[in-house]
Amino acid sequence: MKIQQIQELTDATVACGNDKLGHEVQCAFASDLMSDVLTLCCDEMILITGLCNLQTIRTAEMADVDCILFVRGKKATPEMLQLASENNMILLETCHSMYHVAGELYCSGLVPVY
Repeated sequence: MKIQQIQELTDATVACGNDKLGHEVQCAFASDLMSDVLTLCCDEMILITGLCNLQTIRTAEMADVDCILFVRGKKATPEMLQLASENNMILLETCHSMYHVAGELYCSGLVPVY
């Protein structure tokens, strides 16, 4: 699924990576536990999370996650945006809950990691 389609389905705004909306993701993972993210081995994954801090960006970098969707109205800080930009990441922000977003993406055909 293209990032642009995810943006549209979740009513998200693009905080970083506007030029990368044509990129594809193959699966999704929803978690606020970054230790769980580090155990994953899935290429072209989007991380759906409500944990909005620098550690989330660093964890995504270590796990080779290029796209993060922040839920529940969480907004990336300027420091987060800078780090994400340096790592060529896409950051999306939506006011919807994690449950709503995960369900919407699943119903639209995006498969979970497991």
